[in-house]
Amino acid sequence: MSRKEVHSLNKFNYRSIYALYFKQFIAMKKAFGYISLRTEWVFLEFDNFFAENNTTTLGVTRQQVERWRATRVNDAPTTIYTKYSILSQFCKYMCQVGYDCYIPRMPVNPPRNSFTPHIFSGREIADIFRVCDNMRLYDKHMSTILFIVPSIMRLLYATGLRISEALALKNIDVDFDKRCLYIRNSKNREERIAPLSDTLEEVLKQYLHYRNRMPISGINDAKGYFFVSPNGTNCCQGTVYTWFRKALTISGIPHIGDHQGPRVHDLRHTFAVHALVQMARSGLDIYYSLPLLSAFLGHKSLNANEQYVRLTVEMYPDLLKDEKGICAYVFPKTNILNKDESN
Repeated sequence: MSRKEVHSLNKFNYRSIYALYFKQFIAMKKAFGYISLRTEWVFLEFDNFFAENNTTTLGVTRQQVERWRATRVNDAPTTIYTKYSILSQFCKYMCQVGYDCYIPRMPVNPPRNSFTPHIFSGREIADIFRVCDNMRLYDKHMSTILFIVPSIMRLLYATGLRISEALALKNIDVDFDKRCLYIRNSKNREERIAPLSDTLEEVLKQYLHYRNRMPISGINDAKGYFFVSPNGTNCCQGTVYTWFRKALTISGIPHIGDHQGPRVHDLRHTFAVHALVQMARSGLDIYYSLPLLSAFLGHKSLNANEQYVRLTVEMYPDLLKDEKGICAYVFPKTNILNKDESN
């Protein structure tokens, strides 16, 4: 068995009551010649959901599907459609092997390139940070993650990390000596490194100072999560999004809703656009800088960064006047601007 196959087996170590059936379904797809990597990742999400909800009876119900859907507040419409497709196939398979399951209705397949992320202005970012610093609890909740909100919002904007990557950081992944973060649980299964700026390092050290004062067993363990709630549990994406929504409201930033944003993930998009602006204004040629941005964000191809060039030009048209800015062969003149969605 190759090292890659061993890594795959260790990575997809399902633990819920559906573990055996996930593996059987994947084996069936592979036998028919299908590439199953995306299905394996989606099954890992479903597996965690069923395990965390202590599911002990086989047979997916409508209520379970609805509860799972409520946790996916940051998923794009295209991502939701893909997950529903995989879940529907799995439920049909479970019916075939003798277990009654609810077959979820597929959502409307969103048109490709139909979503435009919200790019926060510098003023909006400053307002969000200020609001996060001043939000308070008026009663005791030992499971609240408000404690981490000011630092994690700055981390997402300053590094462009996905929220899943940020919450997956372990203590050992935050290296203040080398002034970098090690992103090991990335979407594309490729490790990368993100540098720490002076201000972000200060913010994270301040968070760590107060976090370590909490009486939590093993809080400094190398394999322990960097971001935790006061009761020592890991933080979930949905709760971060809830506090983010509150920060938007207090900041006076309109929230469209219905998965149209602004989303927590838009902090990643904002980082990318602001990085391009900074590179252009420092005299760097964006055409040659895109591969650097792509590697920094953990994208597999440059195509995922195309929309950032368009968004940058839309928001900062003055950059076109600079010959050293965004080149014409990167952003050709056209009467139609496509609106791509990136990861």
